[in-house]
This record gives sequence, structure tokens and C-alpha cells, in this order.
Amino acid sequence: MTKFNELNLNPKVLKAIEEAGYETPTPIQEGAIPAALEGRDVLGIAQTGTGKTASFTLPMITMLARGRARARMPRSLVLCPTRELAAQVAENFDTYAKHLKLTKALLIGGVSFKEQDALIDRGVDVLIATPGRLLDHFERGKLLLTGVQIMVVDEADRMLDMGFIPDIERIFSLTPFTRQTLFFSATMAPEIERITNTFLSAPKRVEVARQATASETIEQGVVMFKGGRRDREASLKRKTLRALIDAEGEKCTNAIIFCNRKTEVDICAKSLKKYGYDAAAIHGDLDQSQRMKTLDGFRDGTLRLLVASDVAARGLDVPSVSHVFNFDVPGHPEDYVHRIGRTGRAGREGKAITICSGRDEKALAAIESLIQKEIPRIDNPVKADEPKPEAPKPEKKAKPAEDKKGDNRKEREPKGRGRGRRDDNDRAVVGMGDHLPSFIALSFDERRAG
Repeated sequence: MTKFNELNLNPKVLKAIEEAGYETPTPIQEGAIPAALEGRDVLGIAQTGTGKTASFTLPMITMLARGRARARMPRSLVLCPTRELAAQVAENFDTYAKHLKLTKALLIGGVSFKEQDALIDRGVDVLIATPGRLLDHFERGKLLLTGVQIMVVDEADRMLDMGFIPDIERIFSLTPFTRQTLFFSATMAPEIERITNTFLSAPKRVEVARQATASETIEQGVVMFKGGRRDREASLKRKTLRALIDAEGEKCTNAIIFCNRKTEVDICAKSLKKYGYDAAAIHGDLDQSQRMKTLDGFRDGTLRLLVASDVAARGLDVPSVSHVFNFDVPGHPEDYVHRIGRTGRAGREGKAITICSGRDEKALAAIESLIQKEIPRIDNPVKADEPKPEAPKPEKKAKPAEDKKGDNRKEREPKGRGRGRRDDNDRAVVGMGDHLPSFIALSFDERRAG
């Protein structure tokens, strides 16, 4: 079995790896690191949680150990789709480069431009950025990309989903054509393949798993949810989630709960807290400092339940997540793989449970087609409202038969004001009610006589 010390990494990098407790490289690391150290372009295809970050961070640090950064001209560039993933890459860099005098800058939204400009002006060896913030700095004239020697695109398929492909193409055009490119993706959509054919030169292809497959250490299940009454469907679904969490008991040490919409993330987290669960929300609309505080709490174990949108589906590196709950079935089948990949990492066991309503059955079928297996169905611990039995309808009385001449027609009461009143001679009074003047009620003969 290959060891890290057989991969020709810098001795100071090997020392940092040893201190971090790693001995054996993962398959993606074993395939990508030697090719990267040879200066070749690398196309890495691997499911999430397989150690892709170290597969480009370790050779990058080794190659950058010689040389010196110049102001506003980074020597290497790492592009990530989300702030969380960029922050994770920065943490990995700090871990593996702690015995080397290399500098880095993290360019993400939600942080002051002034602080980031100060780092760039001093010169950085590694620039880790999201595409939008990187282009913001470039357009303000604060950054030059002509000195980039190594360029990394991480989670390229997520870049495609988030609409970053035009930005990626523009950034490629701003870097030297002599750069080395390391390109990583969990899946290879046609658009991703087009970019790799355009911008990579004879890359070393490293594919360590079938595209978009879930780890075999993850136990999967799906609850087919029937909402009952429409006005109570959302409430009953949240009740189902709570019951599923309770059913796992002490085995659920911590969990990520994924929702499709940011508004649902907030509602779900608020509901869990209302019922006494230790939960917090994270999504793209939250302030960056609040997001990092929530993530830190989840990582250090002070927060048990993290309710998240797909912004946290990639790049959240917490090795010991016991459970993933999909409150909503993801719209893209690949997102299911990335979501449940937050558990069962590094060979550990994990469990992923999905709640599927009737309208989500097509999306569930697409997921099962992608992962090439049927997800086992599990019973819903909460029963939907039983429909109330309908009250018997009163029988309609048959109308009396009428002959053609209407001989059997029921004599009708006069309608309107004064209905049912009689005058002194027992004649029906019609039309004037209680205000009928007495002289009008007189007969014709009585009026003449008067």
C-alpha cells in the first residue's frame, strides 16, 4: 500500500501530514499527486468525501515551496463555488503548509474589500477565491492574474449548477496559457467536458469511482410522505422530521438537514428550536460571520442539528456527521449524492433519510436511476390525518304529482309583506303589511256607503 512518503512530496509537507494523523493517501490522492508534481494537467473525477482537497493542495504547496510572491500577482489560484468550500481549502492550506513560509489570501463575499486588498498588495503565493469576488477585485484594478503558475478549479459541476461557467471561462482567459491546470468534479456534464477539452492540455484523467455514486458505508432510506389536509401538510412534514430524528435516538449524534429553499431552512430551524431541539440555520443570505460561527459550532460539537440549503452540501468537512436528513428531495439528482456524502466519510458508517412527498416522486426516480439502485422505503412514524366520514345527506322529498290542468297544485300562501294577514271579512290582505290604511281594507260596497 502506498504511503505519503512515496509520493515525492516536500519533507516539510510530509511532516505536517504526519502531525495531522494521515498515513495512507486516498485513491484520488494517489492518482493525482504524482501527475501534478510532474507538471501535468489533471482531470480528477471522484465523489465527494474522497480527499480531493488534499490531492491538489499537497502538490501545490510542494511546487510553491521554491520561489517568492510578488505584489498583486498571486502564484497560484484556487476557484471554489461557495464561501464555505473556499474557507475549507484555506484551512487545509494552513494545516499542510504550517512548516513553510507561504502566504495565502481568501477572497470571498461578506468580507471587507479593504482587508482583502491589503493581503493582495503584500503578495500571496496562494489565492483562494469564489469567481464573483475574484472578478470584482480584478475589475477594480487590484489584482493581476498574469503570474499564475497553477490554477485549480474545484467542484466544477457545482460551478455549472450555480451559473459560474462564463466567469470560469473569463478567468481562464486572464491567466497565462502556460499555467498548469488541476480540474476536479464529481460528475462530467457535457458543458464540463467542453471546458476541459478547451482549457486543459493532455490531462491525466483520474477517476476513482463511478460518476455520482454514493459511498457504500451510507445506509439510505426514504419515507413516502402523504400530507393529508393541505393546510396542515407543511406542519405534518416537520412533525415527521422530528419523529425520524427521535427514532434514531442516541445514534444520531449530529445531523445535517437539507431543504431546497432558503425560506424553508429558516422555518424548519425555527420549528426545531421551538420543540426543544438544538438546531441552527445556514444558507447564502446569512451574514458571513454568522455562517462561520454556526459552522464552527457544528464542527466542535456544540451544535447538534444544522439546517442547510445546498450551499453547505459541498465543502462542509466534518468527518463525524452521523446522519443526513433530506427534508426536501433535491431537484438535481447529483445534489442527492453530494448531500448524503456529508455522512459516512473516511470509511465511517452513516445514515441518510429522505422525506418524499407525492410531488417529488419523479425527482426520487431520477436519483435512483443515477445511483443505479432503489432506495429502501421505511415507514412514516407519523400518520397523516384520517379523512372524516361524510355525514349522510338528507333525503329529498318527492314533489306531489301534478296533472296537466294543475288540479293537484298546492294552494300557495301569498308572498311579500303582509303575508298571512286577513281583513275583517276573512279576506287575504296582500302588499301593505302592518301599515295598511284601514280605508283600503274596506270592501267596495262599504266604501260607496261611506
